[in-house]
Amino acid sequence: MTTPRPDWVAPEQSAGFLLWRVTLAWQRAMRAALARHELTHVQFVLLASLLWLESRGDPPSQQRLADFVGIDPMMASQVLRKLADRGLLVREVDPADSRARLLKLTTVGRALAAVALTDVEKADAEYFGVLGGDRADFVRSLSALSSFAQR
Repeated sequence: MTTPRPDWVAPEQSAGFLLWRVTLAWQRAMRAALARHELTHVQFVLLASLLWLESRGDPPSQQRLADFVGIDPMMASQVLRKLADRGLLVREVDPADSRARLLKLTTVGRALAAVALTDVEKADAEYFGVLGGDRADFVRSLSALSSFAQR
């Protein structure tokens, strides 16, 4: 049996290894930005995404929010239940489908999402600032990878 030979000489030349390292460092930055708000990253992503979706129309269902964020609907349900217990959102039965839940941010939830979003955007600006003028290209590359992953 032969040992596989990678296309790179050192791990630092592997896109996958670098993505792993960058993701871990960025997640640490997100945890630090969200700590004072007592939010996990997934809680923040759900709140901020709900804020965005609400601003563009009717309250989304849990399923729509989970699909938008790209997480398992069961996980979304568990996290959203905890956010509802904190009074940050309400989950109402969809009149068109009694199995579905419609989501609405409370006044407190909307305010928390907005202030946390400001802190996350600041942390993102600091973290990705090293890219300088290459940031737009980086975002386009991430968008291409995201589109590929959603196929």
